[in-house]
Amino acid sequence: MLSVVIPSYNEEDNIANTAAVLSKTLSDASIDYELIFVDDGSVDKTYEKILEESGKDAHVKGVSFSRNFGKEASIFAGLEASTGDCVAVLDCDLQHPADVLPKMYKLWEEGFEVVEGIKSSRGKESIFHRLCAGIFYSIMSKLIKMDMKSTSDYKLLDRKVVNVLLTLPEKKTFFRALSFWVGFKTAKVEYDVMERQYGKTKWSFMSLMRYAINNATSFSTLPLQMITFLGVVSILLSIGLGIQTLVKYFNGTAAEGFPTVILLILLVGGFIMISLGIIGNYLARIYEEVKGRPRYIIRTHTENILGNYK
Repeated sequence: MLSVVIPSYNEEDNIANTAAVLSKTLSDASIDYELIFVDDGSVDKTYEKILEESGKDAHVKGVSFSRNFGKEASIFAGLEASTGDCVAVLDCDLQHPADVLPKMYKLWEEGFEVVEGIKSSRGKESIFHRLCAGIFYSIMSKLIKMDMKSTSDYKLLDRKVVNVLLTLPEKKTFFRALSFWVGFKTAKVEYDVMERQYGKTKWSFMSLMRYAINNATSFSTLPLQMITFLGVVSILLSIGLGIQTLVKYFNGTAAEGFPTVILLILLVGGFIMISLGIIGNYLARIYEEVKGRPRYIIRTHTENILGNYK
């Protein structure tokens, strides 16, 4: 059986359509399935719509958070609730096309344990959004030492991979990178990003920035190592400017060096503040992990998913 995990935040207009499209696609492909919608603390009628679909079709199940915990928590809640032999994750707005699922499932049947969905095109996006996405992927690829352009949240995992992910103790997770980190036999399927039929994207520039910072600090120590690099640069600049100051002093023109000193102080001060910011982010991650709070809190769930949350 294939479990399909669908994180949903303020997606009341998409629930019925997504359930219908996925059900038809998987039924036509003769794939036994369950659809698990995870309501991430929506403020609209998302969960009511999930309940409606669950009442119509026993394949549809739902989980609702007590508040908004984020997409990563939604994915892991869906993984925990799933009962299938393999599990796929895709967006509720169907920008991850449903007709790719049978292709992923076929590769899984052939023995692949992780089937990655790779974007061959990003659909209609503004130049600014495309530029920001390119910068984000480039930085993240260097930080976590994997090609972020060759992976996405749209993927299918074998049950053994899901079980491994669920045993990982950290609370702040990065699903896309963790599913790469665990290894296993991997295949790739390309897809074109589809346009949303209903609603608007929930990803603003600021939310993408927060997402990037959270994921970078939860999966890589490279930003901490950058502090050493900034320190070395600062020392070299100090030595260079120190030599310049001495030369000017012996030439009798020391007064002209004050602008240089001011610039040096500003530069070193900037490095210090950046370093403190990086350290602060990691301390915040340690603080959150040490508290040991759960990734998410379940407010309610459909009756046909009860066994997973006893």
